[in-house]
Amino acid sequence: MLKAIIKSMRPKQWVKNVFVLAALVFDRQLTNGQALIKTLVGVLLFSIFSGSIYLINDVFDKKADQNHPKKKDRPIASGKLPVSLAITISIILIVFSLYFAFRLTTAFGIISAVYFLMNLAYSFKLKHIPLIDVMVIATGFVLRVAAGVSLIQVERFSPWLYVVTTLLALFIGFGKRRAEIACLNENATFHRKVLDGYSLEFLDQLITIVSSTTLIAYSLYTFSAPNLPQNNAMMLTIPFVLYGLFRYLFLVKVQQSGGAPEELVLSDRPLQICIFLWGIAVLVIFYWSTIISLF
Repeated sequence: MLKAIIKSMRPKQWVKNVFVLAALVFDRQLTNGQALIKTLVGVLLFSIFSGSIYLINDVFDKKADQNHPKKKDRPIASGKLPVSLAITISIILIVFSLYFAFRLTTAFGIISAVYFLMNLAYSFKLKHIPLIDVMVIATGFVLRVAAGVSLIQVERFSPWLYVVTTLLALFIGFGKRRAEIACLNENATFHRKVLDGYSLEFLDQLITIVSSTTLIAYSLYTFSAPNLPQNNAMMLTIPFVLYGLFRYLFLVKVQQSGGAPEELVLSDRPLQICIFLWGIAVLVIFYWSTIISLF
């Protein structure tokens, strides 16, 4: 039963909560011990929060999941986890995480509450409305970044990062919808009602728009943010972002994957290497003087 509960909370999805760390890293406060601890606790609370929301979502989607080739094996859809127990655990986790969220900072608690209410609305209604469904998902990523900002004493966090986060989340979201249509074919709308409002051609146009604007927005960030090195070294990270976008497009359109973006991040080696090298480059550029002082 414990395994069924943990599986329903989808730990693989928790990788999305690294966006809570964005403020800490990009405001160059990674070496601030107090800020680091508060942010890591924030990531943990958002992970618990996310898990409780997935439990609720699976309860609402039980009938639809039972007709899906993969989702039918989820604990709630398969009957391994009773609906009553899933709801009880979800309520306990939500109360627990909200209580400690407000204990961290009031702003973090408010953002967490908004995140929960938005996802509740998504589970009830918004996930069935084309375009709105993906925009809500993107808003969730922005709220994660805002939550991280609320946990530290921000000095010069660039608003460009909110723009980049929004566009990147839209890019991944539309890619996910495309992969679902390509995988399920004529049964797509039977498994997910909102797919009736999309087509491969329409999604390809949307993906083209958001992938282009994501690259432009990130490029503008690399030489216009107030807290970047004066030598424009941050522009050296653009090739990693470019390759990451291209690789994801390859996986979605050529490999016909992307229905579960978090699994791609955890399984696709080239994408992992790209993200790792980008992360190393960002840390070196931001914290070079600190790194040198250690030696």
